[in-house]
Amino acid sequence: MDISRMGDVWWKNAIFYCLDVETFQDSNGDGVGDFAGLTRRIDHLARLGVTCIWLMPFYPTMNQDDGYDITDYYGVDPRLGTLGDLAVFLRTAKDRGIRVIADLVVNHTSDRHPWFLSAASDRDSPFRDWYVWRDEIPPGAPKDLVFPDKENSNWEWHADTGQFYLHRFYRHQPDLNIGNPRVREEIHKIVGFWLQLGLSGFRVDAVPFLLETQGLDRPPELDMHDWLRDLRSFVQRRCGEAVLLGEVNLPYQDVRRFYGDEDGGELNMCLDFNMNQALALALVREDAGPLVHSMRAMPELHPDDGWAHFARNHDEWSLDKLTEAERGQVFRAFGPDKDMQLFGRGLRRRIPTMMKGNMDRIRLVYSIVFALPGAPVLFYGEEIGMAENLDIPGRQSVRSPMQWTDGPNGGFSTAPGDRLSRPVVPGTRWGPKGVNAEAQEQDGESLLNWMERLVRRRREMPEIAFGQWSFIPFPDAAIFALRYDWGDRTVLLLHNLGKRPCASRCRLDGAEALGRLIPIQGQGRLSLDDDQTASVELPGYGSLWLRAEAAGRQG
Repeated sequence: MDISRMGDVWWKNAIFYCLDVETFQDSNGDGVGDFAGLTRRIDHLARLGVTCIWLMPFYPTMNQDDGYDITDYYGVDPRLGTLGDLAVFLRTAKDRGIRVIADLVVNHTSDRHPWFLSAASDRDSPFRDWYVWRDEIPPGAPKDLVFPDKENSNWEWHADTGQFYLHRFYRHQPDLNIGNPRVREEIHKIVGFWLQLGLSGFRVDAVPFLLETQGLDRPPELDMHDWLRDLRSFVQRRCGEAVLLGEVNLPYQDVRRFYGDEDGGELNMCLDFNMNQALALALVREDAGPLVHSMRAMPELHPDDGWAHFARNHDEWSLDKLTEAERGQVFRAFGPDKDMQLFGRGLRRRIPTMMKGNMDRIRLVYSIVFALPGAPVLFYGEEIGMAENLDIPGRQSVRSPMQWTDGPNGGFSTAPGDRLSRPVVPGTRWGPKGVNAEAQEQDGESLLNWMERLVRRRREMPEIAFGQWSFIPFPDAAIFALRYDWGDRTVLLLHNLGKRPCASRCRLDGAEALGRLIPIQGQGRLSLDDDQTASVELPGYGSLWLRAEAAGRQG
């Protein structure tokens, strides 16, 4: 056990918190969140125990895709403030011991970016080959659509210059040509710029699409995974503690490639979409089986690399890795109305409404996520149990304004309600009257105060990030029980996915060496008998975290 590694590879034991500056806090009453407002709210995140803030795109944008259609990689959208406001925020976060990473969206630009405007103006433009152009749609070209409700092709005809251009996302987001060395060099400059201003890394958007070479007229002169390795080397030369967290929604065996070979060297972390989808199925079935199968399929990583686990991210809850029958099960339980579903593959709801407001089950969800082998990621508002607003179209239904108080606009903004960049969640049950941070701060039994305790306990358990995991083989299918060993430290984390209380027994090898079991979090009971039998009792939707303290060892 090397305790110093906790600081050297901080991302493995971090608590990530994803937020959209636009919907977090408005400081000037124009209806749009901004960096000055975010800075004012930094102590909420410090009190929660967040160690790294993940900023969704804040760059200048046409705002046709919630900031992911970027028009300038070296600035701040004027609606959100200035570079000076960002610098104040970064310094304030650092003072609170919080690192900051940001979305790196370089697989495409806006069609109003100066590079594309130049490229689209003349076939002889110096920026023409920064994008992918064809006289005809090539055979074998990409056909899978990211947004099948909006697009029917990955190629868009550009009449002025008489060619098609490639876009894997919306037509107003032309793909950059990653095969062009000048594009790759520019990406280095973008990364270097923001590291110099104080970021601690990036969440790299849509990594498989970024490295995709299908559709290029000739293969690049180097393998794209070699370039990703080169990008990580560049990042670490500029800032040795910086992290690259990748969005890679692929089967496990394919995700492994984006970490590099057994020696690592590419992404430091990947968001675990496979485990997230297994969680959905396990919750619906009240059966730990999908989680067990997913964990067994997880590939081995370099010791310095790790997974990022989440309950709900900022997009739809994608269920594309499930079978059609499994996806149908989840839809029927968590999103039976068509308006709750998206693209035929996902849900546009938040956890509390999918759990029908059952607080025990909501807490179970986050206890499981925090118990998985990796670093947990929270999406803003999850700490207070915010709901979605289905009146907001598409995947943005989960990106409504943060609910701070029970006052107008939930304390997000003093602007008239019709001037908000996005409407607040309506109603008294899920809107600001029923769910807000201010009220929960004063309630010792609130979700917010429970989440603060969960975060603190997770930070005190580096065994989860650095240790070796194994299953505790209780025969009850509803029990999800993990053991982590790191040097001479051991923790046991048990969860009951079922609505009914459970009691179960199993043989636990090495039980005699565990010594005294100290409850850390949750309710229930675990006892160890002299014959190496473990007996557990858990309430419905209950969890129990324990630390083993062997005789002669303290702490």
